[in-house]
Amino acid sequence: MKNIAVIGAGTMGNGIAHVFAQNGFKVQLIDISKDALKKGLLTISKNLDRMVAKEKISIEDKTKTLSNIKSFTNIEKGVANTELIIEAATENLDLKLKIFKQLDEACSESTILATNTSSISITQIAAVTSRPEHVIGMHFMNPVPIMKLVEIIRGYNTSDEVTCSIITLTKGLGKIPVEVNDYPGFVANRILMPMLNESIETLYNGVAGVMEIDTVMKLGMAHPMGPLQLADFIGLDVCLSILNVMYDGFKNPKYAPCPLLVNMVNAGKLGVKSGEGFYDYSESKKAEVVAKQFI
Repeated sequence: MKNIAVIGAGTMGNGIAHVFAQNGFKVQLIDISKDALKKGLLTISKNLDRMVAKEKISIEDKTKTLSNIKSFTNIEKGVANTELIIEAATENLDLKLKIFKQLDEACSESTILATNTSSISITQIAAVTSRPEHVIGMHFMNPVPIMKLVEIIRGYNTSDEVTCSIITLTKGLGKIPVEVNDYPGFVANRILMPMLNESIETLYNGVAGVMEIDTVMKLGMAHPMGPLQLADFIGLDVCLSILNVMYDGFKNPKYAPCPLLVNMVNAGKLGVKSGEGFYDYSESKKAEVVAKQFI
């Protein structure tokens, strides 16, 4: 496989496009928003600049990587002549099902359809296509150019051939694939999200403040980032969406989102992406705790 398409130019999509393009793949980056494509390509360029500054790549490497990426606002044109398509759109089931129906109709029967979903059933997504054996999960971690892990999730009908092909491909990107089965949250988020949710519950119950909770986990558990700050970086709306998927899938109250998380998302306090979450990321108040106003 040398020709791939990535659907979605947001944080995950542009990161995935960056990694493939840097490894010599021809990447067709697709988003319905021209502004999102422009922002995504600018992000890739800036990330490559950082790599040049650290002498990890040369200027020529940067130029070649960017030349490997073409942008499209039309799915049918964007997926033409591709062997692998990776969907990295918003974590919304209805949207993903709509996209996969389009992909199934627009590309050849041999094209592998992958999703970067962090929690939604691969089997359910595959069921709306005529090729469930060619549908698989490739859950990259954020930031994609840096993080090594890729969860490879087999749907109920995903073939051995497709799974082996994607595992080999992932290794070729310099990543470490780990094969997991198709259950809500897979492995990474099934373990991570309850921890983040419990951290939010700890704040909600007044046990300690934001800085105190994060400091305990960083210094006491050797986490590189506190759970509340990590939730801000993931996006509180994304955390809520994943918890809802697991709660619906397992019918277990331990996955029920904390009321504070729900209120913050409803208030538009989504973390870094909105400029404010458990911390304030505005230029005038960087890293200032603001969550107490929601309790």
